[in-house]
Amino acid sequence: MEQVFAPWRIEWVERDEDEDGGCVFCELPTAEQDRESRIVARSEHAYVLLNNYPYNPGHVMVIPETHTGEYGELSDSVLLDHARLKQRTLAALEQTFDPDGFNMGCNLGHGAGGSISDHLHTHVVPRWEEDTNFMPVIGDTKVIVEAIENTYDRLYEAFTTQNGTDTTGAGAVGIERRE
Repeated sequence: MEQVFAPWRIEWVERDEDEDGGCVFCELPTAEQDRESRIVARSEHAYVLLNNYPYNPGHVMVIPETHTGEYGELSDSVLLDHARLKQRTLAALEQTFDPDGFNMGCNLGHGAGGSISDHLHTHVVPRWEEDTNFMPVIGDTKVIVEAIENTYDRLYEAFTTQNGTDTTGAGAVGIERRE
């Protein structure tokens, strides 16, 4: 059996869950500790969260604040805001990582394989040509080349330059909400 040392995963394993099975995607934006929660940016109805178990550096999720697993239940204003924040996320990732492309999508419903199916979210994964090497192909091991904290800092900086993206809750000093 192959083993990979991943000490950051213990936070997920030992996390406190609400007695009533609360939704982590509903709880995180109310914590008012964006950096600790890994919320990189916000808009009026959605936020961008670093994935705790990234496929590549810069793997984020754009999450509407509306708690639903049904895409068709999003109001027009939430749907538009979510789409605009995805555009801003792509721009921030391009500025930060200069990838060759992106994988972007939602796992809708329990059968789609996502670990959280009752609160929809869009994964955005930067990709580079030839980003698969011998490790995942032969060794069945994926190597992530950047610490999540460094990814946070780099993406946060990119979001601060954008209009319409709120980074004030992310631990910024002297950065105002941009309209």
